[in-house]
Amino acid sequence: MKQRGRHRRRKQGRALRAFLAGTALALTAAATMISASQATVGDDPGALKPLASAETTGLRLQERLAPQATLDRLAAAMGKPVGVSAVLESADLGLRDAADCTATERTALPVAPTATQAYCWDTADTRSWRAGAVTTSGDADDDGWWGENRVVLSGWSEGGADRGLARVAFVDANDQDRLTYTSALLVVPVDGGRNYRGLASRLSGMVWYQDKLLVTAADRLYVYDMNHVQRATVDSAAVGKVGDGWSAHGYRYVLPAVGSYHLPGDGTAPRLGGISLDRSTVPDSLVAAEHTPADSDRRARLWRYSFSSDADRTGLLNTDAAGQVRPAEAYETEAAGIEGVLSYAPADTDRSTWYLGRAPGSTDRQGSLWRQDTTGAKATRCGYSDAPRCWGTEAGALSYSEATGEVWSQSGRVLFAVPLASIERDLG
Repeated sequence: MKQRGRHRRRKQGRALRAFLAGTALALTAAATMISASQATVGDDPGALKPLASAETTGLRLQERLAPQATLDRLAAAMGKPVGVSAVLESADLGLRDAADCTATERTALPVAPTATQAYCWDTADTRSWRAGAVTTSGDADDDGWWGENRVVLSGWSEGGADRGLARVAFVDANDQDRLTYTSALLVVPVDGGRNYRGLASRLSGMVWYQDKLLVTAADRLYVYDMNHVQRATVDSAAVGKVGDGWSAHGYRYVLPAVGSYHLPGDGTAPRLGGISLDRSTVPDSLVAAEHTPADSDRRARLWRYSFSSDADRTGLLNTDAAGQVRPAEAYETEAAGIEGVLSYAPADTDRSTWYLGRAPGSTDRQGSLWRQDTTGAKATRCGYSDAPRCWGTEAGALSYSEATGEVWSQSGRVLFAVPLASIERDLG
């Protein structure tokens, strides 16, 4: 069982590291501002249009949990599962601080607002992989800790295609001057738990809520139990049972899915894009954005599902008697190419504000970050310029940690954090 975090001390040197990183990134922003200001200005996505209940039928999810016998059989064959702490103890790869990133890597960062933390991934480890999702222990628990650890989870897809493998990097973020990580392969049990296969789909979003990790893959949300990470026993390129052992494509850890949610339909179901956690609703909710191409003129939808308050369904969504999850609310937006989505209602209001990270269009270098609600939309701007293309060159998933006030994201092979307050100041 997870224990609530008791560790509260601030790491020494955090303020100094943030200042140095901020200075380095400010120089990068100045060097790229002219390029960003010349980017094509996209159309204003305008106000969100609320959708009536009858218009959200196609957004209903069907829950399918794996039989307990299947999970028990796999665990019995592979050995006793381990938790997040055990995985972090074996983290042996390092992320480079912003000052050690190359100039090319730093150009992937937002021009405005400036990131206060930024790290670059191990080049050899990520060469054939594409970053696609991020979530933190700030999602898992409102105090920002998982037991005694601060953790960032980063999702990756092999080659970025729907036929490759998918993995999650467990980042030990306790010492913000020295982030280390190791990865676990995402798999799906097959043959009643006698084997498993790789999750062959591009990841576009992740949310770590309580003891569950929800991962978007095409028209599905896969569910993983963070207390049941399995150890691989064979070091090979294979995935699954190998002789008397278990292989995970060379990784030491495996996360087997414990269930999934899918959008029913005959090919007409929307493709899930970014997801994130909203703790400002009662109950807490999962927000999602529909995936559409960056240059598409098709209106995308934004919606939310409520999490279950049942003590026996920790980390799972709220279902009806038929196992369906109905959207709590939904909107239509003119924005396209949404890669990251957040929803948050400040304490002094009951109206949610949505933040949309949009990928660059075919003629743009930078992505854009919009704040949108039912009254209108506004984008972050590039300093003195009116150009809204100021976000990362590869707009990634967004994850808000209420405990620290930071929004985490990824752009290419750069992991970074921006205070939500800085985003709001830039939005005016």
